[in-house]
Amino acid sequence: MDQFILWGSYCEDAVEKRKPFRNDHLDRLSSLKEEGVLLTLGPTKCNRYVFGIFKGENIEYIRNLIKQDIYWQKGIWTDFEIYSWTQAF
Repeated sequence: MDQFILWGSYCEDAVEKRKPFRNDHLDRLSSLKEEGVLLTLGPTKCNRYVFGIFKGENIEYIRNLIKQDIYWQKGIWTDFEIYSWTQAF
């Protein structure tokens, strides 16, 4: 499986706006982590950006995972880019 980097942005006031959806979001991420699809994901300290590393068969698979996330569907994440990644170390 290939590895992919996610880099995206949060909406204004994301910490407040995400509260009603946070448990669903975290439960889903836990499932993806258990499946081995998600390696790591989280906000930058300023809460303006999200960074993640995923494993999958192709970039479209990862793009669909992101679009299914409640943070994307509710506008907490406002945009994202995905890049194929080769881990050197």
